[in-house]
Amino acid sequence: MKYEPPFTITGNIINLLAKISELTGKVSILHKDSISPKLRRENRIKTIHSSLAIEHNTLSLEQVTDVIDGKRVLGAPQEIKEVQNAYEAYEIMLSLNPLNIDDLLKAHSLMMSDLVHESGCFRSGGVGVFDGQKLIHAAPPAKIVPQLIGDLFAWYKQSDFHILIKSCIFHYEFEFIHPFADGNGRMGRMWHTLLLAKSICLFAYSASSSLI
Repeated sequence: MKYEPPFTITGNIINLLAKISELTGKVSILHKDSISPKLRRENRIKTIHSSLAIEHNTLSLEQVTDVIDGKRVLGAPQEIKEVQNAYEAYEIMLSLNPLNIDDLLKAHSLMMSDLVHESGCFRSGGVGVFDGQKLIHAAPPAKIVPQLIGDLFAWYKQSDFHILIKSCIFHYEFEFIHPFADGNGRMGRMWHTLLLAKSICLFAYSASSSLI
């Protein structure tokens, strides 16, 4: 049976799509040649800081910047390692194929190196999303994760929906599958950025995670 993620296109989605498309078009034209390497780097650091803060990393933006600059920072070793790993992953992001599962695993290996035992591979056990002690989402069994991810990538490749719509659907389904033992949130945000950047280069250096 052909995989089809469950979703409904609403009038509000269409209206938002039109507005975002208009704004990205204007920004792309006005600032095509004015996004300096310095601004790109600053936005990249903001992205890393915000994405990790969502995962409860307590390092400040200044501390994250210092870690990336190779300076000594007073902080938890794991949190410093998270920053170093995320920077390495984002540094190679644009060289990755967002529709290649091996590249997804390669990015996870960098993102979660020395943080989890199963870095660079799909999880071997069950996982869930908790709100305190309350389970709010039990992910699908580990044995079917490779098939689910394969189906999701295949759907994305053949889908003719607008990139702004299908990248969001991909992100939602990715988090529903929760393919990794850990790092699903930061990987989902990075992969969403990569999917967008391959079609709309403006998104390659937008710090969208800071809005979240």
